[in-house]
Amino acid sequence: QVQLVESGGGSVQPGGSLRLSCAASRSIFSFNRMGWYRQPPGQERELVARITNIDSTNYAESVKGRFTISTDNAKNTVYLQMNTLKPEDTAVYYCNAVALSPNMREYDYWGQGTQVTVSS
Repeated sequence: QVQLVESGGGSVQPGGSLRLSCAASRSIFSFNRMGWYRQPPGQERELVARITNIDSTNYAESVKGRFTISTDNAKNTVYLQMNTLKPEDTAVYYCNAVALSPNMREYDYWGQGTQVTVSS
């Protein structure tokens, strides 16, 4: 069973920065892609940023230029650097990993979530 453990959430003022970390219980090379999703209060979960096993990235329009997703393969960790944070970035942030079986079936794994609050 894969475990994804997030850390780095917290409270910050508008314009501030946070870096989220997601440590996987096995090599991240085993995943087809990893990403960060968020769920604002009363809203549905949405994709924030994603990185594939060939280092292709994509971002939600609302975070482009402010957030950066990256990996440290030696630490089996994916990061989300969040700069110039806005109140609308307030949400529970979830780490996600997708693995493909030999017959191309997808297996989704999720972390427990970490709260990010942006408020003055």
